[in-house]
Amino acid sequence: MWHFLWLIPLGLIIGAYGTLIGAGGGFVLMPVLLLLYPGEKPEILTSISLAVVFFNALSGSWAYAKMKRVDYKSGLLFSAATVPGAILGSFSTALISRQLFNIIFGLLMIAVSAFLLLSPKRKKETNGDIISYYFTRNLTDANGSSHTFSYNPIIGVVSSLFVGYISSLLGIGGGIIHVPVLVYLLNFPEHIATATSHFTLAVMALTGTIVHVSTGVFSRGVRRTIFLAIGVIFGAQFGARLSSRIHGRWIIRGLAIALGFVGIRIIILAL
Repeated sequence: MWHFLWLIPLGLIIGAYGTLIGAGGGFVLMPVLLLLYPGEKPEILTSISLAVVFFNALSGSWAYAKMKRVDYKSGLLFSAATVPGAILGSFSTALISRQLFNIIFGLLMIAVSAFLLLSPKRKKETNGDIISYYFTRNLTDANGSSHTFSYNPIIGVVSSLFVGYISSLLGIGGGIIHVPVLVYLLNFPEHIATATSHFTLAVMALTGTIVHVSTGVFSRGVRRTIFLAIGVIFGAQFGARLSSRIHGRWIIRGLAIALGFVGIRIIILAL
């Protein structure tokens, strides 16, 4: 069991970076697991990743909550939408071959990376942009900064359902998709998006993990999960604090560059 000790510093890095960008760290962890365990079935690796994402998101959400950056009303709405998608995605993983899994995973990483790098700057709304059926949110964080924004709840729910499915299917946590959706489609400020996404990921990842536990898949990944979880819990606290010192635009760019590199690497290995 002690030969898994090296997973603690790996979890520390994943927790810090995953929380910094609001992605839960699964998009970093899954490529590592795919490289380390080439003969392992996808459902086993996704069960490990989702469980680690849960601990990362739980720890990060606690840190963001103290900063008053989590939009709880929106987060609860999005979390409820991710649950059915997460359940379906967890069951679907076992139906995909390892090679096809790698190709799907890599293509998704590249697509999201391209979107983040090529998309225009987020439009700042004015009072005239707020439509009656939109949700309008007013938040003031611990630093005294006020944030007012509005979004279409239908788009939020539908996108969260999709995020729940893809996240559990690939074991990536979902923040790599959810954060861009919150920022570019739902008009969330970057730091509020990362914090609220983290809150949503905790619920989604817990749902997917419960499914894997119930099917018996997770039993083969318990020890690896324990050591990774120890690292991400502490790393998430560091990542949340670091986010206050980094401009939101650089958070998005850092996410895009990392995704592109990961996607290309995974596809090359699959072919």
